This record gives sequence, C-alpha cells and structure tokens, in this order.
Amino acid sequence: MTDPKPAGQTFNIVAVVQSGRLQYEALLLAASLRATNPDFAGKLYLAEPQQGGAWPKSVAVTNPALREVLTNLGAEFLPFEARHFGESYPHGNKIEALAALPDQPFLFLDTDTLITGDFASVGFDFAKPSASMRREGTWPTQELYGPDLGQTWAALYDRFGLDFVSTIDTSQPENYWQRFLYFNAGWFFHESPKAFGQRFLDYALTIRDDRPEALICQEIYPWLDQIALPLVIHSFGGGRPGPELAGLDGDVTCHYRTLPLLYARETDRVVEVLEQVAGEKEIRRILRDHEPARLMIYQNRGRKVRALFDRDDLPRREQAIRFVLKREGLWLR
Repeated sequence: MTDPKPAGQTFNIVAVVQSGRLQYEALLLAASLRATNPDFAGKLYLAEPQQGGAWPKSVAVTNPALREVLTNLGAEFLPFEARHFGESYPHGNKIEALAALPDQPFLFLDTDTLITGDFASVGFDFAKPSASMRREGTWPTQELYGPDLGQTWAALYDRFGLDFVSTIDTSQPENYWQRFLYFNAGWFFHESPKAFGQRFLDYALTIRDDRPEALICQEIYPWLDQIALPLVIHSFGGGRPGPELAGLDGDVTCHYRTLPLLYARETDRVVEVLEQVAGEKEIRRILRDHEPARLMIYQNRGRKVRALFDRDDLPRREQAIRFVLKREGLWLR
C-alpha cells in the first residue's frame, strides 16, 4: 500500500489564454504537464477573457482544433470577465481571472512556462504564498531628486498598513533593489484564489488610481502586477521562496519567456521536454502555424541559437542575450 500524498498538495493550475501567441504557449504548457505529471490530481484551468467589459473585442481562442487538443490534454477553459484592466493592461488578466476559479489551492503560471519535472517534489505550503524570484531590478527606478528605492517601497507598505521592515533582506546593500521584496509574476500560489485575487485587485487598483506621493514620478506600467504582488504576498504571511520551492524555476518548471531565449539559456532537460512534446503528431500539426515554433523547433534554428551561448557563462542581463539574437537574425517573439 502506497503512502498517501502529504495533506495540502492537491492543487489547481491556472494560466491565462487568448488568441495569438498565448494559445500556442498554452498548448506547450498543457502537453508538458501531461508528459511529466500524468497523475496530476488537480485541474489545469485556462482562463479566457470574454468579450465585453474591459475587452471590447474578442480575444478568444477560435481555432476549434486547438481547443480540442487542449481539452484532450486535460485543460479546462475557464471564462472570466475583465472589468478593470483588459485591453489597456493585459497583465491584469492574471489578477481578474482568479475570481473565476473554484476556491481551492492554486498555482498561477504564465503560459510561457514548461513543466519539466514532478510537482510532488515541490514542498508547497499554500497558506504562505510566494512567487518567482527569477526577475531583474525593473522597478522602481531611482529618481535624481526623488525618494530612494527604500522610501518608495515603504510608502506602499504604509498605504496598505503593512510592516515594511520585516520584508527587507538585510544581507543586501542599502538601497539595492534586491534588498526589497520583489517578484516576477510568472508564478505565484495561495490557498484561496478568491481572497488572494480580491486583495490583488484592491491593491493594484489603489496603486493605479490613488498612488502614494512617493510614486508620483514612477512609471507603473507594465509592472503594476509586480508592484502589487509582494504587498499581497506579505499581507497573507508569505514571502521569498525557500529551498522547498526550488523546483519552481528549477527542475520542475521553466518560465522561458520566448523560444529563442529558451534555446539560448535553458538546460538540456528543458530543450528535451520541449522537443518531445512538440514532436507529437497532433501538437506538431498545430504548432507549425506559430512562426517561432516552426522556425525554432521544426526548422532547427533553435540549435543555431544554442550554439551561440555558453550556458555556464551567460550574460548577466537578458538584454545582452536579446542583442546577440537580434544581431544574428534569430530573435522571434
């Protein structure tokens, strides 16, 4: 008799899908989940914004063959209405979609994510949310005569009645961006999408519509979701991911961003999973309509990209990788 799974480890996955690039990324996400976690106990929800509200035009996935393959892979389309962000700020979909989920533990993933390992190896504590640390210092910026980074973040914590000092990583230098709680919103989790989503929405709308004075000179787009996210996570008692979550952005998930970046910097295992699932007949038939997949995977330009970089000695900033790819005519989005 096998031991039961640890309590609290059954959860749902949600990603936002719509026409265009995201629908093809969702196909790779669903196929890689099926390939690496065939006994996954939760549901994969593909949250699809509906026409109306903040989306005046339809962005639905209209390809019936693609919808059928996704459904056959175990994905369930989850319609939701975007009332506050939508076309003006598509990143807001990940905030508003949470309200449509069943109120069970969830893991949000951007569609440009591959599953490469077993989720059973990840030590989730859904009562203590966390998010991806695979990020760069994109926000806030240091204004010449304005508040410093610490003062900017402190103003936000004060606005929402949160303790700022306890979030500081004192091992980092004064006023250095990594000293402050800042995440990539490519993955995050919590036990209640209803509670988390409502607070995420409340905080994001406040920052957008009634920002503290310290933020007056700061540009909040496209980073609004990533500005609000650490505040939400901290408010629920969460924080930076510990070693038990190392499989996320590690051996279990890969947020690759674009296929050229995947071939440039990710591990052999990531490439192996990508090419394995993309080689399946039904998936190949659909993915060939997506130019980056056709060129990078099926016409082997990904291998040319791979030869340009040493994975053990990559440039520190993504911008430098993109520069090389663009110079070589290998940048595709």
